[in-house]
Amino acid sequence: MDIILFIEYIGIASAALSGFLFGVKKGCDWLGLFIAAFLTALGGGIIRDLLVGRDIYSFTHYMPVLIVIIVLFISRFLKVYKRYGELEKKFIFIFADAIDFICFSIVGAMIAIEFGFNIFGVAFVAFFNGVGGGILRDILLNEVPWFMRTGLYGTISFGVGITYYILHLVGLNTIFYIITLLALGILIRMIAYYKGWQLPPLKD
Repeated sequence: MDIILFIEYIGIASAALSGFLFGVKKGCDWLGLFIAAFLTALGGGIIRDLLVGRDIYSFTHYMPVLIVIIVLFISRFLKVYKRYGELEKKFIFIFADAIDFICFSIVGAMIAIEFGFNIFGVAFVAFFNGVGGGILRDILLNEVPWFMRTGLYGTISFGVGITYYILHLVGLNTIFYIITLLALGILIRMIAYYKGWQLPPLKD
């Protein structure tokens, strides 16, 4: 589906920018910035492909890595990093982040179903495709993974995977319902972020 591929490319660009800015915040050199951007944008897809046992998409197609490199050079040329503190909490930045992880979650669910995974497998592949890149980046840069401390991040990713699996079972996995799921996922993520929603902690 061309529209899904287009949305995924937008997600890769958005995630690469997020990784680049995070690397700047951590004081990384150019190699570190590239690795931070690469893992954020493509790490989840690499985990997904390893889980389903297929060739790693980012290493068999040029466009994903090219998008990461282009984002790095544009970000450097525009000196986006100098406004990181302002951008981090801007609506457009949060919105772009929501687009990438919801889109990645949907793509992960689609590929898991293609490889015959059951609902649990689909949910976990969607989760790792959605937030796996951020997990790898945070571990590498010695941070508590982002999804564990912000607005239902991982929970929404699981929910998107399960919802897509159900749509598939009832034959509603058409482009209309996929775009609807994308929009609803983004909406819930945005509300969760601004309302500060999170799962309750364990209490005695």
